[in-house]
Amino acid sequence: MKKLLAILLAMSMVFALAACGGSTGAPVPEEKDSQTPAESPDETAADADKYAVTEPIEIVWWHALEEQYTDLVNEVVNDFNSSQDLITVKAQYIGAYKDVNEALVAAHAAGTGLPALCVANTDYVASYGAGGVFENLDPYIAATNYDVDDFSKGLLLSSQYDGKQVAMPFLHSTQIIYYNKTMADENGIEVPTSIEDFPAFLEAGKKASGGYGTVVPGWDQWYFETLYLNEGVDIITKDGTCDLNSETALGVTNMIKDWCDKGLAYFATGTDASSAMRQKFYDGEAFSVMHTSSLYNNYVDKCDFEVGMAWYPASSTGEKNSEVGGCVLGIPAGNDQATKNAAWQFLQYLCGKEVNMKWAKGTGYLPTRNSVLSTDEGVKFLEEKPAFQCIFDNLNLINPRIQHSAWSELATTWKNYMEIMMNQGGDINKNSEDLVVEVNEILEDSVG
Repeated sequence: MKKLLAILLAMSMVFALAACGGSTGAPVPEEKDSQTPAESPDETAADADKYAVTEPIEIVWWHALEEQYTDLVNEVVNDFNSSQDLITVKAQYIGAYKDVNEALVAAHAAGTGLPALCVANTDYVASYGAGGVFENLDPYIAATNYDVDDFSKGLLLSSQYDGKQVAMPFLHSTQIIYYNKTMADENGIEVPTSIEDFPAFLEAGKKASGGYGTVVPGWDQWYFETLYLNEGVDIITKDGTCDLNSETALGVTNMIKDWCDKGLAYFATGTDASSAMRQKFYDGEAFSVMHTSSLYNNYVDKCDFEVGMAWYPASSTGEKNSEVGGCVLGIPAGNDQATKNAAWQFLQYLCGKEVNMKWAKGTGYLPTRNSVLSTDEGVKFLEEKPAFQCIFDNLNLINPRIQHSAWSELATTWKNYMEIMMNQGGDINKNSEDLVVEVNEILEDSVG
């Protein structure tokens, strides 16, 4: 038990340590000036009044929690609605993060139809901050004395743009490999710790399953992005250009292509790629899949075999970092103040300690509040989900996402080229050159 407690306590350090990793280029949170004079009680009260909810209001929350989480979402929303008598929240499932992004950007541009509160994938934070899509929450935090210190610095960092808290940490995960542990035990297969041994693992998995050794999610670059970062590819270099056509980057692209060409791996793209990938795993047609830890419950519930989780294998340089995934919560800046105030109240509830553990237990998302990690409930979490041991063993290797205002457009462009190279017979050298030309134009046009 002491070991479990120590592991959970270590989790509170993960993102603070991750902030030291220099590969992301994310801004470091500004330290508060201890010499700044404190506001007088009258000033504090006046600020608090500005963000108070004084009249009944109905607000909408846009989220990306799939059907299997409907009961949990309804429970949380109903509990909030019952806890007070001024705010009524209606939750709306919009789709995947990219669908939420498209809907939010469209509503922001139109100036109408905005939700009061909205989730956002962590890689959208910079573009939303630069474009004024999300409200700066710093005044709300100060006026209501909201305890942000209970979140580790790395989580807050992943929710900031230009030193401003434009979102708050919500549901976070990381990339892992799910594998058929029953099949692995029967065939003596172990997930390797080194990328050099990965092809042999894929061959063994292909033979055991009669299908694929693994499936690479091609619909979201996050799942293969760390394979590049760990080999030393910057993606966005210090001089503001893209290096996805470098010799090192081409080596990674060719490696993934080789897996696919040999039938060892399947590069999943297209409509319903995520659900199609999962179904292959459920049916035993894929020995393993690369996916998000947030779907652990889903995999366990759907499979009639024991599901194992493993960390991505280390690169040829020995690096095995991963990136924080999941989503943050933001308040659209285009709403009226009354709607923003109601959204702020609901946001605090969703990120609260009690609700945080509900999300962790009911999903595969990680506990995000430092104060819950050493509780009996926090220790019980790991006892109930021992497969998460591989994550807790590598907590100090989870880094914040790359933060750049052009990242969303860059990622989409990269994914499109990867699909051409992996599934449409594209030429890796030529397509990579074309990719970099296009991405560099995107970077030049961005605000940085």
